[in-house]
Amino acid sequence: MPVVPAGGYAFGAAQLSRRGFIGASLAGGLALAACGKSAPPTPAEQLANAIAATERARPHSGRTVTADLTPQPAEIDLGGVIAHTLAFGNAVPGPLIRATVGDELVVAVTNRLDHPTSVHWHGIALRNDMDGAEPATPNIPAGQSFTYRFSVPNPGTYWAHPHTGMDGDKGLYLPVIVDDPNEPADYDTEWIVILDDWTDGVGKSPQQLFDELTDPNKNTTTRTTPPTTTTSPTSPTTTTDETTSPTNGAPSTTPTGMPDMPDMPGMPGGDVGTSKLLGGDAGDIAYPYYLINGRIPAAATSFETTPGQRIRLRIINVGSDTAFRVALAGHSMTVTHTDGFPVVPTEVDALLIGMAERYDVIVTAASGVFPLVAVAEGKNALARALLKTGAGSAPDPGFKPAELDKRVGTVEMFTAAAGVNLGIPEDSLDLPVVLGGTMAKYDWTINGEPYSRTKPLHVREGQRPTLTFDNTTMMYHPIHLHGHTFQILNDDGTPGARKDTVIVLPKQKLRAVLIADNPGTWVMHCHNTYHQDAGMMTRLDYTF
Repeated sequence: MPVVPAGGYAFGAAQLSRRGFIGASLAGGLALAACGKSAPPTPAEQLANAIAATERARPHSGRTVTADLTPQPAEIDLGGVIAHTLAFGNAVPGPLIRATVGDELVVAVTNRLDHPTSVHWHGIALRNDMDGAEPATPNIPAGQSFTYRFSVPNPGTYWAHPHTGMDGDKGLYLPVIVDDPNEPADYDTEWIVILDDWTDGVGKSPQQLFDELTDPNKNTTTRTTPPTTTTSPTSPTTTTDETTSPTNGAPSTTPTGMPDMPDMPGMPGGDVGTSKLLGGDAGDIAYPYYLINGRIPAAATSFETTPGQRIRLRIINVGSDTAFRVALAGHSMTVTHTDGFPVVPTEVDALLIGMAERYDVIVTAASGVFPLVAVAEGKNALARALLKTGAGSAPDPGFKPAELDKRVGTVEMFTAAAGVNLGIPEDSLDLPVVLGGTMAKYDWTINGEPYSRTKPLHVREGQRPTLTFDNTTMMYHPIHLHGHTFQILNDDGTPGARKDTVIVLPKQKLRAVLIADNPGTWVMHCHNTYHQDAGMMTRLDYTF
């Protein structure tokens, strides 16, 4: 992780124990009282008070949801391919955490890694000191524990992951779902779909890849080498493997891995190319494998239901360097939510999802066996899962449905539902977010500086600034702001989708309105793990 820059407030820098911070503040207050003197609160005290007041104002149900997480080394079966990686427990993805609006989450994390870690609660507008990213929340040292406690104010599809360097491209991730008890029940069943690009423990390590990308002597995009496949018995899961499903109509076999066929979609090895949807280069890394719910295409998981059921798919892209174009063969999709917030329902055939974005869609299940295909956009490879509602057999693992090339949903096609609009920004209150850097030097920046030298953006509570994302580079960047959502402003000033992560295309300027309603010290960064660690990150600091 880059070093924390100078400047701004150092709130949270020595805050591993919130009890110690509160105790120190109380002791200071008593000392002042004893002297019969009073002093105005310091900026750090003002910030702490504002964070506490904002937390009190959030909805509180009185219920508590508890969970235990253990980040540790793990051996994971990806479907006949064994990966030596890091995971929460012994599964990838990690365990689902589910709550209802207003619940308090209490998540105890025991760090069994040999280095510090954290858990960032991506997309949740939670209290700043529980964000799981420095400087707001200190990392958890090796061998130690920390308990995150925060309420969840908004319904939606979220996820959790570490905010510690290259750990973002390993198996440390899990879905977080916050339900709305007042939401109309317009679907029958739910399918959580997690997309990932994978190299750790089967190809070059993320650190090796980063070192190659930042090597001044490099001259190509990085490609990993598929491993010699190891097989092991498949662990029981709540989903079914297509090679062992009783409805598959074929003898049960355990996959033994795929040969190295780099030009075959869905097979190990793909290539990094360009994408019209992404405005140019599709990424920096050709991964050995692309996964849905932790499985390679040849050993895909299955979701089983009955024909006619309305399925809510909650699609999460946890990849580090890959945008996915997703389609369900034989079906159209109605997009209902972006990054947790409802949109005017919009029918598409496929959907472009950048790193860290989430989309909820509704499909009405037909009868048969249908591949859900996530093409690694511009990389000549894919991930897949299966929808099974009746008799039939799955097509070849490299099959691409025609829907992928029909109506492709991209962010500018969606408009937030009326009830979640953020309104218009204040005049002449602009926060520039200029994205810079080059592949040649791998010197990614925001506002001209890497994170180690960043000059934080500043905002006051209650302000409504315009965020202006200005991508001066030749690559797309999915930009994420912690602790907030913002609403895209179309070129004509009309409101678009409400997001916490948005793809900014090469040479594009994208404006969004932000409501400064969650005091703290928040990071904003590219959610390409490699760009982030190379410096494309800054801070949004509240001032008083």
